[in-house]
Amino acid sequence: MNEQTISVAEAKKHFSELLGKVAYGKERILITKRGQPMARLVPADQPERHLGDAKGWLDEKDPFFDTIDRIIENRKSHSSRILKGKLKK
Repeated sequence: MNEQTISVAEAKKHFSELLGKVAYGKERILITKRGQPMARLVPADQPERHLGDAKGWLDEKDPFFDTIDRIIENRKSHSSRILKGKLKK
């Protein structure tokens, strides 16, 4: 599948044309702002990929899983700054 890179400004000018290329031409469009990737247009019927589908990439004892478990555990005790601000009022 071909991927074209285009700026936000150009994407705004040619949005309808880009949608046609993606939907019917099965192209992918990478939209950038100041050279940095911002979004990607892909065909709607393209299967989505999820991290959970990436089986076999890491050994079950990889330290990555310990790190993820720690992050999840820390989030349980973390409260949002927005909520903290509302509670003070």
